[in-house]
Amino acid sequence: MPTRKLMPDVIQRQELTCLPADTTVRDAAVLMAERRIAAILVTEGRRLQGIFTERDLTVRVVAAGRDPATTTLAEAMTRNPDTLGPDAAAGEALDLMERHRYRHLPVVNGDEVVGIVSIRDLFAVVREHLEHEIKDREEFMFGSGYSAGALP
Repeated sequence: MPTRKLMPDVIQRQELTCLPADTTVRDAAVLMAERRIAAILVTEGRRLQGIFTERDLTVRVVAAGRDPATTTLAEAMTRNPDTLGPDAAAGEALDLMERHRYRHLPVVNGDEVVGIVSIRDLFAVVREHLEHEIKDREEFMFGSGYSAGALP
């Protein structure tokens, strides 16, 4: 995989969805549904406290029999999630996500959250890289003057 940086090569101009830890799970779930996103960053100001994902909702709230209207993000979020800096390579993010089996990874610059990368974002990078590789190999193997279409 190419050495593309998380920012700006993989994610750019994101509208981050951040909520404070005292937000109810229900309010977070409603916002996730409205924005069609699968993860919310839990922050105090711009400082990351945790991440709340669809998996957290399923496992820590619904399956545990907790009331989403009274359970807060502080009670259900993944605390101190792994993070990477904006200069980290896309491959590093992919390796981390695969090794720990999660689909969202916060991007921080010092103490400030600046983005979130998803497995879907990284899939797009891998797909683009593979398409480029195939094109390069086809040009090498069947390049100008060597393809059947080039015969008189």
